[in-house]
This record gives sequence, structure tokens and C-alpha cells, in this order.
Amino acid sequence: MGVRLSILDLAPIARGQSASDSFAASVALARRAEELDYQRVWYAEHHNMATIASSATSVLIAHVGAKTTSIRLGAGGVMLPNHAPLLIAEQFGTLAAMYPDRIDLGLGRAPGSDQNTMYALRRDPGSADTFPQDVQELQAYLSGQSLVPGVDAVPGKGSRVPLYILGSSMFGAGLAAALGLPYAFASHFAPQSLEAAIEAYRRDFRPSAQLEEPYVMAGVNVVAADTASAAAGLLQVIRRNRAISLYGRGRGIAVPDVTDEQADQLLVSGLGAHVDQMLTYAAVGTPGEVREYLDGFVRLTGADELIVVHQAPGIEARLRSVTLLAEAMGAVPA
Repeated sequence: MGVRLSILDLAPIARGQSASDSFAASVALARRAEELDYQRVWYAEHHNMATIASSATSVLIAHVGAKTTSIRLGAGGVMLPNHAPLLIAEQFGTLAAMYPDRIDLGLGRAPGSDQNTMYALRRDPGSADTFPQDVQELQAYLSGQSLVPGVDAVPGKGSRVPLYILGSSMFGAGLAAALGLPYAFASHFAPQSLEAAIEAYRRDFRPSAQLEEPYVMAGVNVVAADTASAAAGLLQVIRRNRAISLYGRGRGIAVPDVTDEQADQLLVSGLGAHVDQMLTYAAVGTPGEVREYLDGFVRLTGADELIVVHQAPGIEARLRSVTLLAEAMGAVPA
């Protein structure tokens, strides 16, 4: 197939488990991905979400880096408007010094949170407006050509940690093209503009010191199991959990507080359509069925790399999905 294969680990906190359990699962997943020649594992910055443990993204990357040896690790992504560019340059410069040639830095401009959480983060509501300038400031720190006189990132200066622009709209596509950076589209949960954004990115791409030609990563959900019925059962659990998460945000309702019957009522009441729209791009089934779906997805997008999200509940089911996918498709070495 020729497409590279990577993983976005959402660091889920399952029913009855803790953040410590989630981090142990992330280590196990990264180790399995390393054994199977996946390209990279990324972690995304989320805040105030009871079921996701990756809020301190750089800390989690450091932890997993110490437990692995070769696989690339990174942010997919850091929500840059939440942070000063210098701080992110220092954090990822530190990671690059710890784990040379293994660290990626994906950047997004969404808050990764709700309005109240934005306040708690002390985030300026207009901070997303300066995202392009902040990316360039960060890039300059990492290249050792600071745009702020007399200020360098230490560590970070000269580390040239590779940057990626994440997005789910035309804005990210245009910025990635203008700056000559790889573009990762979040089609695993926001599929609407996938084809148009990729087309615009490739059309308008300008070569840069980091990248000579356009490079597209596309997110896709994967639920691979030994039987089609097992995969379908896992998908239903994922749909329930997603509905509870959507309904519970801001209400203090967590997944463990809701029964399966109540979750099914949420799906029937209208949330199901929203959940299924978010899961538009999902490869579900046996290894052969998943391979067939992803072959079609690559034909649709022309993606150079798939960043897959294994959302099966429980680490054993996720590890099985990771393994079956790699066996079906073959992870392509860099």
C-alpha cells in the first residue's frame, strides 16, 4: 500500500480506572507500536475532560520516551494559543535533548477545552488570531534564529524539532501550505472539509527548509478485531462513551456514572447522529475489512501517512487492534 502508519493515543481513562492506569496503557501501546514498526505515536492536549489523561502533553511524551527506544513521539497536538511560544520551544527542546531524532511537534489553534476552561487557563479569547505569528516565533526559537532580540530557548535553540500543522478547516491547510510544513487533518473526529483542505494544501504549498514537497497526514478511526461481530460490539461501546462525553461536558457527568441503557437513550435522542458524523471515517471489522476500508481512504485522500485512533475500550482490545492493523497492512519503515 505504501502509506506510513502512525497512532494518535487519546490516553483514555476507562471505567473504574485512574490516570496512572491510563499512562501504563500508553506505555504498553507505544511499546507494541514500536515492535510493529509504526512511524510515531502522538498525544493531544485536552483539558477538563474526565476521560482523557493527556493534558500535560510534554510530560506524557517524556514518560513514554523513557520506556521506549526508537519510535517517534510527539504532540498531535499542542494547542499553541494556550501557551507562550518560548515555553513550548523549551519543553520540546528538552524532549529533543532527551530523545534525539525522536520528537515531533504538532500545533493546533483550537482551545482544546470549553469556555470555562479557557478562563481557567487564563487564555485570551483572541489568542487564536495570532496563531500564524506564534508558529513562526516558535519555529525561530527551535531553529536558533530567535525573532525576539536577546531571547533564546534553552534547551531548544538549534534543535529544529519538526513542526506539523494540525487542522480541521481551510485555515490550517492554508497556513501549512504557506509555511511549507506537513499538514495533519483531524478527520478522525471532524471530517467535513477533508478533501477540500487537502486539495488546497497541495495546490498552495511552498517549499521550506523543513519540507520540499507537500506531506499529508489524515486521521482515521480503527476498530480491528478477530471477528466482525466483536468489532461491531466494540464500536457500540465507543459510540456510547462518545455520547456520554458529549452530553456530560459542563454537567459533571462522567462515563462511569451512566449505564449502557442510559447511553443508548442518549444515542437515540439525537446524539447518535452527531457521534456517527464524528466517526464518518472509521475502519471497523476484521483485518481484511479494515485493510479494504483504509485502501479506499488512501485513494480518496492521497495521504502520505495515516494517523489512526484505536478507541476500543480496554487496553487489551486496543493492543489487539494495533496488532491486527499492522499485520493486515504492514507498517512502512521511514
